[in-house]
Amino acid sequence: MIFRKIHSGSCRAWLSRVSLRQELCFFSSVPPQPVPPLAQTLQGYLRALEPLLPPEELSHTRRMVHDFGRPGGLGPQLQEGLEKRARLNKNWISDWWVQRAYLESRQPLPVHSNAAISLPRRDFNDWRSQLVFASRLIAAVLDFKAKINTGQLQVEFMRGKPLCKELYPLLFSSCRIPGPKHDYIAHYGRSRRSPTHITVVRNYQFFQLEVYNSDGSRMTESQIHGQLLRIRSQSWKTDKEPMGILTSEHRHTWGEAYNRLLRDKLNQESVRMIETGLFSLCLDSPVMRISDEKYASRKAAQVLHGGGTFSNSGNRWFDKTLQFVVGEDGSWGLLYEQATAEGPPVATLLDHVIEYCEKPDPKRAPLLPLPMPKKLYFHIDREIKRDIEHAKQNLDILINDLDVNVFNFKKFGKNLPKQHQMSPNSFIQVALQLAYYRVHSEVCPACDIATQRMFRGGRTEYIRSPTKQGLQFILAFDNPSFFPKQELIPKIFMDTAYGLATHFKLRTGQVCVVMCFGPLVPDGYAVCYNPQADHIHFSITAFNCCEDTNAERLARTLRDTMCHLQEMLQPTV
Repeated sequence: MIFRKIHSGSCRAWLSRVSLRQELCFFSSVPPQPVPPLAQTLQGYLRALEPLLPPEELSHTRRMVHDFGRPGGLGPQLQEGLEKRARLNKNWISDWWVQRAYLESRQPLPVHSNAAISLPRRDFNDWRSQLVFASRLIAAVLDFKAKINTGQLQVEFMRGKPLCKELYPLLFSSCRIPGPKHDYIAHYGRSRRSPTHITVVRNYQFFQLEVYNSDGSRMTESQIHGQLLRIRSQSWKTDKEPMGILTSEHRHTWGEAYNRLLRDKLNQESVRMIETGLFSLCLDSPVMRISDEKYASRKAAQVLHGGGTFSNSGNRWFDKTLQFVVGEDGSWGLLYEQATAEGPPVATLLDHVIEYCEKPDPKRAPLLPLPMPKKLYFHIDREIKRDIEHAKQNLDILINDLDVNVFNFKKFGKNLPKQHQMSPNSFIQVALQLAYYRVHSEVCPACDIATQRMFRGGRTEYIRSPTKQGLQFILAFDNPSFFPKQELIPKIFMDTAYGLATHFKLRTGQVCVVMCFGPLVPDGYAVCYNPQADHIHFSITAFNCCEDTNAERLARTLRDTMCHLQEMLQPTV
């Protein structure tokens, strides 16, 4: 906290009361997450398989599910264990979710795990305006953090129910740390002497920038701007080793390199400054200008992975929870690590940043001398040099393998399904399923990201999008003469049906911004969509190494499918 230099007992007691008030604000009105009844869970599992399996396989799986759930079977025993865990923990599933979905994954964080938000291009095209805007952005984020610290963050509601705010204070001064078998998350913001700096990286060089004055007040925009000018003057060349590239490696490989790196005291101090910082600011060089149609895709990819080792990928520390990216060409966005940060809290933060950046800065800079931003140095021996070279090669292979297609569907927006008493999200989900079927001639396991923040400590869950009714609609849409004559839709966790049900070839998410991330599986897609009143923004990613998937083809088919659905709702005479 900004009061880190106060040491009297009375002040510590006051701070404890503030912390308690924050805790009450975050948790008091949010119920614990219940364990669904076993019968409901098993019914939902079978319902998710109905559109995916032929009748004989579905019958086999139904028998397995029945045996699993019968009285005295394994299912009721496991259910009892979950219910006991729910009584003893604030949230029975969130820790497991974070562990399994994120920390146990050994895949590289860029593309496979980190999520990128690309925001509308700012009206500037040079480094001077870049630094002015970056100063405003830093001030905006610090203002948001102050609202969290003082309990002024407004309670959010969804369908009249308050949402948990537990994640908000964890967004700052946190970082993912690589481990041999699984990673862990380090949170430094709750210590007595909480960090008061951010990390700024330009031309692959990292700087520690204090953003609070000695009296605990936040620096003004003009103070921050002056410090960013100093950083620019110390980072002219790009001939430094791109240390951040190491964080893009396979997690086991990076974990081994991490341990080698930290043997040296200088490296240890520099890494700790990056990990403990409130957040990171990446000052990128311009993205190569191309056609307006493809520029949105290039810009989103730039935020996601930096564009490669010959571009801005060295300006990232992919383990860091929050990394704000500001390019000289006016592009900007946020890259975040999802083990701590998730879409809804991040969207709230960005809403505040965007609103703040539209207001003039009324504060004048105090006439106080400021210390020079501290450049973070690394001692690079032969082993670390080798690690960096390997990481550069692997990251460029990964980046070249990812196909990103961002487009704006302008023919109509969410108002169209609303006019016909339909949920816009459901409408788009059907369109995605139909488009996938038209490309691949099958209905695939698909998941749509949903929040669990209506419960204390809740994180996210997947909605299994395909349904039996959806399959019937898809088959009938391009073949009006088709009428299904029978039901269509696989020991229980070893059943082939379970593997099929969790191999999500279509990973989707409705977002309130322009976001992109990589597919969950090598032969799949990731689709983010942002429905507005009169248009819908889509971003689609796929891997080039899979011959069956193609982001551009799915995007083209999705455009046609959306138009065909409109014609169904609004037939022309």
